[in-house]
Amino acid sequence: MRIAIGSTNPVKCSASRAVLSHLYPGAEFVCLDVPSGVAAQPWGDVEARSGALNRARGALAAADADLGVGLEGGVQDSEFGLLTTAWCVLLGRDGRLGVGGNSCALLPEAIAERVRQGDELGAAMDSLVQQEGTKQRNGAIGILTNDLETRQSAYETIVRLALAPFQNPAWYPTGRATNGESLHTTGETR
Repeated sequence: MRIAIGSTNPVKCSASRAVLSHLYPGAEFVCLDVPSGVAAQPWGDVEARSGALNRARGALAAADADLGVGLEGGVQDSEFGLLTTAWCVLLGRDGRLGVGGNSCALLPEAIAERVRQGDELGAAMDSLVQQEGTKQRNGAIGILTNDLETRQSAYETIVRLALAPFQNPAWYPTGRATNGESLHTTGETR
């Protein structure tokens, strides 16, 4: 089995491997730089889910894989302030679709303001802790929680959630994700 991850970010690759290697022993993992098709700093759940879907589709096609993994983090406004958000989309070669998310943490107002002014969350967090590349390590969630939760552990959780249709295939139809026509990628749905 070949599993293609739509990113070369070490956190996204490690989180995917950590979860999926237990379910698919002996699987070959390929991490690919594929476009998300969304802004560098996704805003809101819809944009983050769309980026995850685009990454999963791109990885699946580019690697001729059996399973494509898309992970996309972003931010979203709330009544409490700006929150982190993260989504995973898994696509099977047969069209099976799995979706899991959301790792929300309230951002400090100083960080939220920088993001609202156009900084990516990773760059704003780098500035806060005076380090480089925090999004390739523990990420905003790890920094804000003193590593009680990290970017990788949060991504592992949403990969597990996205596996529901693969763990219980009789409850989920296949073929929904191959052409995207039945997927909602604009507007929130409940």
